[in-house]
Amino acid sequence: MIHFDNSYARLPEGFFTRTRPTPVRDPRLIALNRPLAERLGLDAEWLASPAGIAILAGNDLPKGAEPIAQAYAGHQFGGFVPQLGDGRAVLLGEVVAPDGARFDIQLKGAGPTPFSRRGDGRAWLGPVLREYLVSEFMAAVGIPTTRALAAVTTGETVIRETLLPGAVLTRIASSHIRVGTFEFYAARGDRERLELLTKHVIARHYPQAANAGDLLELVVRRQAATIAGWMALGFIHGVMNTDNMSVSGETIDYGPCAFMDGYHPNKVFSSIDAYGRYAWSEQPKIAVWNLAQLASCLVPLMGNDDASIAEATRIVHSFPEIYQAEWLARFAAKLGISTPRAGDRVLIEGLLTLMAADEADFTRVFAGLSDGSARAEFADPTSFDAWAKDWHARIRNLADAPQIMGRANPRRIPRNHRIEEVIASAREGDYAPFHALEAALCAPYEDRPDWGDYAQAPRPEEIVHRTFCGT
Repeated sequence: MIHFDNSYARLPEGFFTRTRPTPVRDPRLIALNRPLAERLGLDAEWLASPAGIAILAGNDLPKGAEPIAQAYAGHQFGGFVPQLGDGRAVLLGEVVAPDGARFDIQLKGAGPTPFSRRGDGRAWLGPVLREYLVSEFMAAVGIPTTRALAAVTTGETVIRETLLPGAVLTRIASSHIRVGTFEFYAARGDRERLELLTKHVIARHYPQAANAGDLLELVVRRQAATIAGWMALGFIHGVMNTDNMSVSGETIDYGPCAFMDGYHPNKVFSSIDAYGRYAWSEQPKIAVWNLAQLASCLVPLMGNDDASIAEATRIVHSFPEIYQAEWLARFAAKLGISTPRAGDRVLIEGLLTLMAADEADFTRVFAGLSDGSARAEFADPTSFDAWAKDWHARIRNLADAPQIMGRANPRRIPRNHRIEEVIASAREGDYAPFHALEAALCAPYEDRPDWGDYAQAPRPEEIVHRTFCGT
C-alpha cells in the first residue's frame, strides 16, 4: 500500500491536468531500489509483487493516487516556450516518509498527456537505465538529486530512429516544481496562481522564508551548492533549460548528461548543444541566467517597483560569491584541505590547468592524489611534479588530509562507455551488467579489487563523444 497526501493536486485547476498513465502490455521488473523504498516507508516486497509492478508500470492505480501531468513553461537554449509541461511523465501523488519528509512519486515514460506535443509519451530502455544509474550515484556522493525507485520494461517497443524496447522509470523527488513552473504563470500575467505557487513552494521547501524575496535568496543558495557539487565531479548536465532547474535545488532531468573522462573546461557531450551553451565551465553562469528568470517572475510579488527590482538583482548577483565559496570548499577537500585559505584557489586552478593541457582523466587524477597514482595520468609527469611540491608543502601538517581526500574523491563515476555497455546488454535481455554497475556506483568511495575495472578510463575506441536525449 502507498499512503498518499497529494498537496500539489489540491491546488486549483491550471496547475496541472488530470491524466492517467497508459497501460502497457507486459511489465517486468528490472530493478527495485529497496533502501529508497524503506526511506519512503513503502513495502518493498509488495512493490516487487505483480500488484506492485502493475502500479510501477502504470497499469493500475493505487488507492489515494491522483495522477496529474504538471504544467510549466521554460527557456530552452535561451528561447522562451510558453507551454511545455509533463509530456511523458505522470505524477501519481505524494507520500510523507516516516521522518516527515514529503516526496513525489512520478512515472516517467507513462504515456501521452495533454502536454505531449504529438509525442508518444514513452521512454525507451536506454535513458531509463542511464537515469537510474546516474541519479543513484549522485545520491551516493551527496549531491541533491531526484531518485530512482524502480525501473520496469513494458513488453512494448517505442519508435525513435529505430524500434527500441520500452521502459518506465519511477522517479522520486522532493517535488517536480521548476523555474519553468513559475514562468508558466508569470508569462500569462496570472498573479493569483503565481502567489499560490509561491506559497506552496515556501510551505513545502522553505518554511523559513517569509516572502518571495526570501524564497529567491534560498533558491539561489541551494542552486549554488548543487552546481558546485556538479563541478567537483566533472558532471555536465547537458540541458540546463529553465524547465530542467528544480526550485528545491535537486538535480533533475538526466537527459544527455555525462561525466568527463579527459578534463577540459569547455567539454560538451549533448548532441543538441551545438554551440556549447551548457559546457562544463558554463554551468555556473547558466545557473545565474536561470535564476534571473525566476527573479523576474517573483518581482511582481516583491512589490513590482524599482526597489523590488533592485533587491531581486542583488539576490541573483549574490550567486557568484556563494558559489565560489562552495566551489573552493569542495575542490580544497579534493586536495585534502578541510579549511581552505585564499591561496588554495591558485593551487587548485594550477592543477586544473595542467589537467586541461593533457586532458588528464578528471576522476583518476583526484582519486590518485591519495595513493600516488595521479602522476601517471599526465603525458608530461614533470609538470605535475612541480605542482605537487607546492601541494605537499600545503598539506604537510594536515594529518587528516588522506581521510578528507577519501571522502571527497569517488573511485568510480558512471563512465559514459560503461553505461553504453549496460544499455547494450540490457537490449539483449541481460541485466547482470546493470546490476553490477549499480552496486559499484552506490558505494563510490569503496576500494574493492572486483570493482577495479569500473575505475579505468575508457580506451580510445571506447570514448563516448556524444550523448543523446531520451525523447
